[in-house]
Amino acid sequence: MHLQSCETFDRILRTASNLAGLPLLDNPVPPSTSTSASEREDSAAAYSMLLRTEYLGESAPQHAHSLSEKAILGDNSARAPFSPSRNIFRFKTTARGTTNSQTDSPYSLSPVGGDGPLGGSLASPRRTPRKIARSPFKVLDAPALQDDFYLNLVDWSPHNVLAVGLGTCVYLWSACTSKVTKLCDLQPDDSVCSVGWTQRGTYLAVGTNLGEVQIWDAGKCRKIRTMGGHRTRVGTLAWSSHILSSGSRDRNILQRDVRAPNDSFSKLQGHKSEVCGLKWSYDDRELASGGNDNHLFIWNASSSEAMLKFTEHTAAVKAISWSPHQHGLLASGGGTADRCIRFWNTSTNSALNCVDTGSQVCNLVWSKNVNEIVSTHGYSQNQIIVWRYPTMSKLATLTGHTLRVLYLAISPDGQTIVTGAGDETLRFWNVFPGPKSQGSVHDNSVWSLGRTHIR
Repeated sequence: MHLQSCETFDRILRTASNLAGLPLLDNPVPPSTSTSASEREDSAAAYSMLLRTEYLGESAPQHAHSLSEKAILGDNSARAPFSPSRNIFRFKTTARGTTNSQTDSPYSLSPVGGDGPLGGSLASPRRTPRKIARSPFKVLDAPALQDDFYLNLVDWSPHNVLAVGLGTCVYLWSACTSKVTKLCDLQPDDSVCSVGWTQRGTYLAVGTNLGEVQIWDAGKCRKIRTMGGHRTRVGTLAWSSHILSSGSRDRNILQRDVRAPNDSFSKLQGHKSEVCGLKWSYDDRELASGGNDNHLFIWNASSSEAMLKFTEHTAAVKAISWSPHQHGLLASGGGTADRCIRFWNTSTNSALNCVDTGSQVCNLVWSKNVNEIVSTHGYSQNQIIVWRYPTMSKLATLTGHTLRVLYLAISPDGQTIVTGAGDETLRFWNVFPGPKSQGSVHDNSVWSLGRTHIR
């Protein structure tokens, strides 16, 4: 190995000794008039020392280093075999006055120049930002989709079926077939306030304006049971296996075991205003609730008392989402007077970060496949923002809705989100990469561009 390196180095030196004869300059100076034999020897020695320093890691003597600097920089006291007015190797000064232009130079990935015998480790190319389409690839008309911040009218099942509450009706839209099915129609004096699929996606819970919670078998379009307990509208629902939690304007959260004959087995009290956000953690141990009292509570599955209380938000807390990547990591968003996304560690009871988004935070959902989060907004931007966590740098800002983006759900494969607004449209966006082990859940025949009606 050593012999091979020496042979390579000898070839480099032999090549270097003949550089003076190559036409590197437009007007090379004849050797007989510009340099003497001794000066050529000094220049060759300086160049050889540079090669030894760069390729073999040898440290140059002080006098040789000074000579090489003069030769490269074109100092008149040590004439190089190049014209001083035509310096090929020159340190470029940037506009800011610095001498390191590595980040702006097209040769910034060169392994030569820098610390170490080979200029340090090779610089890795910059990661190309993921391109996120700025327009929805599908739009559904959703007549009578309410413009009400406190309701939750859209949910996407694990079986790729979208449930949407429109006025007194619930409609199901299959992403696999594009078929629309009318699941139920409430009585005229009632209306749909929330929908929520079970974790296996075979049953749908429907919260009504009269305070009822109905359980429907979506496959058979048949109502299984009706449960009471709330005095007024049920605006939010959350499943944990066979346990269904319902939040109401009556400020209470009811815990229901759908296998039991009783309508509820526990009542969680603590909020001083309407409960508008509910989410179970991925391990089903903690329930997060947000209310119009600006409070965020964390409840234990086996207790009727809130184990944690966060009061930093200054507006209603509807947007709640647990991270699927880190245990105990919770994101919450505040309304118009707050505009902030806050991150909490419920394992340590600590606040992690706060980001002012500039507009009302309506919904939050984490990507299942990468450590990113998407937020939807109302007053006054009506935008959708994709963030990279934990830096909270914006990957994309999506616009298109003309009113507050009040509803949000994510597809089973974690690639697509659907957003709904009071402009009576549902818009589908590709924002996240898909699972590494699976392909896309949709095909071009089903997810075709265009605008159709959900009823």
